[in-house]
Amino acid sequence: MARQDRGRLSPCVCNTLRMVTRAVTQLYDEVLRPSGLRVTQFSILATLARMGEANLKQLADALAIDQTTLTRSLNLLERDGVIERGPHPDGRIKAMRLTSKGRRALEVARPLWARAQDKVLRELGTKAWADAQRRLTHLLHVAVQKRRPGRTRVSAA
Repeated sequence: MARQDRGRLSPCVCNTLRMVTRAVTQLYDEVLRPSGLRVTQFSILATLARMGEANLKQLADALAIDQTTLTRSLNLLERDGVIERGPHPDGRIKAMRLTSKGRRALEVARPLWARAQDKVLRELGTKAWADAQRRLTHLLHVAVQKRRPGRTRVSAA
């Protein structure tokens, strides 16, 4: 976020969240740069490491990201040799997992990520973050529920 824009966030929830997200993403990307990973890639790898392996839907649900966007990122990570797709009990599905190269990339990136995380938490404060995280988790839940199929949509008249 440019200096002159600080303190002048939009009253639009979506726009404000996007502005904050872009600025925080840039901060994490800058700190992660020596690892060769962007924070979006780091998040995917860390989630796969935690899950062991996952199919596209499981990973998309865990990251709250649409499958099309995730597929593009996964294709790049697979091309770079940090993830691999393997067989799944349901032959129509591929399971994704980290490769040894992916585990090494994550090991290099973790302390850098922790540095970015510490920087943000020092500025914001851990108590303020815990409150913000609780509120944002609720907002995420509301947004995901509203997006699910089968919900009736109210049109603006």
